[in-house]
Amino acid sequence: MSAEIAAEGSKILPGGARWRIFFYLSALIFLLAFASPSGGLIDIPISFLLKNKLHLTAVQVAQFRLIAGLPLFFSWIFGFLRDVWSPLGMRDRGFLLLFGAASAVLYFFFAFTPVAYATLLAAFVLLTSAFLFVASAQNGLTATIGQQHVMSGQISVALNVVGSLTAVAALLVGGHLSDVLELMNIHDAARILFLFGAGIMALVAVYGAWRPAVVFDNVRDEHRQRERPRENITRLLRHWPIYPALLIWLLWNFAPGSATPLQYYMQNTLHANGADWGKWNAVFAASFIPTFLAYGYLCRRFSLRPLLWWGTVIAVPQMVPLLFIHSIAAALIAAVPMGLMGGISSAAYIDLLIRSCPRALQGTTLMISSTLLFMVTRFGDLLGTALYDRFSNFTVCVIAITVVYALILPTLLFVPKHLTASADGEALQRD
Repeated sequence: MSAEIAAEGSKILPGGARWRIFFYLSALIFLLAFASPSGGLIDIPISFLLKNKLHLTAVQVAQFRLIAGLPLFFSWIFGFLRDVWSPLGMRDRGFLLLFGAASAVLYFFFAFTPVAYATLLAAFVLLTSAFLFVASAQNGLTATIGQQHVMSGQISVALNVVGSLTAVAALLVGGHLSDVLELMNIHDAARILFLFGAGIMALVAVYGAWRPAVVFDNVRDEHRQRERPRENITRLLRHWPIYPALLIWLLWNFAPGSATPLQYYMQNTLHANGADWGKWNAVFAASFIPTFLAYGYLCRRFSLRPLLWWGTVIAVPQMVPLLFIHSIAAALIAAVPMGLMGGISSAAYIDLLIRSCPRALQGTTLMISSTLLFMVTRFGDLLGTALYDRFSNFTVCVIAITVVYALILPTLLFVPKHLTASADGEALQRD
């Protein structure tokens, strides 16, 4: 935890208050995970619509995802606007209310728009843009609470556990839904997906109107009077701790071949259907949860530094079990150790990101991480697809992913020691 944050009155909240805050944030994360245009319940059915209804190749699907998610390249701008703007005078609640409603309207509009490649592309660009304002508010609020109340590790666990649970539910439902939608024409299938998104985002807007005191009375305004946007940007750029944290995050999410090539490998070689692909992703996501929960115990008893190192050592060979699968049943079994191997590292990296945020720029920092997440996953997907097409062998993708993960270890040497020298709840005493 930075000395800047500690000096301004960080405090440890009572257990009851912390659990109520976790509940509020968890419910919000749950809603957003289901309605995200680039994930959740919508992503798998859309990918199968593109493949099976519009007959796109693996490379074309990867290219569609890259173009459709272009606003994610600029996620940091949405985060910066969250940090310097207070819509309706309500700060984070204003973003939830205003842009939750805007997203719902867009989903509803495109539900009744004829489906074609161009209209789907336009829909996802606009929906992603509106959604990023809501995601910025959620990320900024979460990181601010984690910093101000010396609970970044516990916040990381809450984010990861709820994110994994909703991912499991969305993937299972999305996988089965993609099979059901196969029996419909593309227009009816898309309408169902977009109407679902509209309903969830309408709930987000209603959620923004609610103001639980235990959450918002425990968020201290860190903005200083007459601090200009240019000064904030300069302060961010000069804040060294964010650089190694973001580089680690970049390497962890690059994973060339873990998306489109893996999907096509399972479909074409292992003869998996949409439901099987959804099940695999669900098992993989669910298998992170035990080690996420273990991190919740460990982060309060050990400093962050050893958790980063040991979590990374365990995670480097995460994709190696894919070398030994020859059936969809074996793939489902392999997903369990793969998920378990990634839990500690994932939680530790988000813990580090939260600790690295400069004052009043939590939204910007977390959304920079979202920008990197999009960039490296999409370009990693393109690279992995190119490797898969070139060698007609998924083994080369596993090797590439393992090499990239191994690069995290030397990067850890550049993380400032004062950020990782304390456990959750100890930063006030050690800063």
